[in-house]
Amino acid sequence: MVIFGLTGSIGMGKTTTAGMLRRLGVPVHDADQTVHRLLAPGGGAVAAVVAAFGPELMGKDGGIDRRRLGARVFCNPAALARLEAILHPLVRKRERYFLAAAARRRNRLVALDVPLLFETHGERRVDATVVVSAPAFVQRARVLARPGMTSDRFNTILKRQYPDAVKRRRADFVVPTGLGKPHAFRQLVRIVRQLSRYQGRHWPVRRQDLRLGA
Repeated sequence: MVIFGLTGSIGMGKTTTAGMLRRLGVPVHDADQTVHRLLAPGGGAVAAVVAAFGPELMGKDGGIDRRRLGARVFCNPAALARLEAILHPLVRKRERYFLAAAARRRNRLVALDVPLLFETHGERRVDATVVVSAPAFVQRARVLARPGMTSDRFNTILKRQYPDAVKRRRADFVVPTGLGKPHAFRQLVRIVRQLSRYQGRHWPVRRQDLRLGA
């Protein structure tokens, strides 16, 4: 089974690209959606987050109020590191469940959608990396059109991410999204065709990788 990482900076079109992959029959594990489920009512991270940050973060529905949590950690590196120490192992565990299920279905190709793939050294556990990219002015226009987004918040988010140019240099493949969805889809079809000829090296997960949290 060939495992590839899908990544890209905020506003580059990664969510749309993940949807295209699913249309092409490629299963996608979405790290962000996994975090949302972990923080939702009954989620596996709720108790640990409340213990670490206080009961005031509990929403009326029994899940974590992600807006309050975001405000708590957004400009606080120590708090963010504490949150990541809670969430990352849980996300990784669910990622392995996803891969095991894909292997049982004999999927030839699967994708891990990880926003901070390079920043967290996630490229070490995939067979190839695919970066979604667009010109800076397109990225900025997309992000600032989101509800509640400001220039300051956008710039703070960018500081946590590697520059797009660095990601493109490190990627095995790049999907350009600035020329519209049909163009991006054609490029993605070509990439998927090439990836299907790869030899998978990261499944089954090695015991050493499990000990290292890879």
